[in-house]
Amino acid sequence: MDLSPAGDADRAARAPVLIVLHQETSSPGRVADALRRLGFPLDIRRPRYGDPLPDTMAEHAGAIVFGGPMSANDPDDFVKREIDWLAVPLKEEKPYLGICLGAQMLAKHLGASVGPHHAGMAEIGYYALRPTPAGTSLLDWPPHVYQWHREGFDVPRGADLLASGDLFPNQAIRVGSRAYGIQFHPELTWAMMNRWCVRAADRMLMPGAQPRTDHFRGRHMHDAPIRAWLDRFLAIWLADDPARSLSR
Repeated sequence: MDLSPAGDADRAARAPVLIVLHQETSSPGRVADALRRLGFPLDIRRPRYGDPLPDTMAEHAGAIVFGGPMSANDPDDFVKREIDWLAVPLKEEKPYLGICLGAQMLAKHLGASVGPHHAGMAEIGYYALRPTPAGTSLLDWPPHVYQWHREGFDVPRGADLLASGDLFPNQAIRVGSRAYGIQFHPELTWAMMNRWCVRAADRMLMPGAQPRTDHFRGRHMHDAPIRAWLDRFLAIWLADDPARSLSR
């Protein structure tokens, strides 16, 4: 299968994808590898540490806001600035992808609620994913995905729910034809899993979380479909005509 972007995206392949990270040690993981294979350089910025965000997306092919330990409800100035900044890619109809916190920021920007599970549950590990009819019409989804969160988001008005889960029902949304938010972490590499499971081991004690052994066992079982989904999704996301590219 040819995953190269076509048309306008191909002509703009030298325009970088804006990568927004939230910790000094954060990494875009295999999202970075997949984007580089598609011909897109990366413009990595960390607004939490003073990096500015662009006033326009004219010099970027798209933007991806990754996860982090903070909440979209936190009062920190950088959190508020990032949420407000989402008006830029949305207004210009440039490709936007929010991963975990980035998805929650998208939902909050659009007026939806973000908050913890009503019973205090968390998703830490691999959990089943169910595409909705709207999601199924777009592309194939992995049956299980890797999660690391204790907050979720409501579906904003006008957005399409693309995938659901058991503990947190809203797992993937689409806003218009260019903006997406996903609760799970397809960017995860083996090294990242090891780092998260060591540095945030306390999260695996939360209700609903899976023990460390299940994380590594689950990776052997579930990672290949996640990796295939990511490659396909990013190629579609950056295509010149997402609606046409998403038709199967």
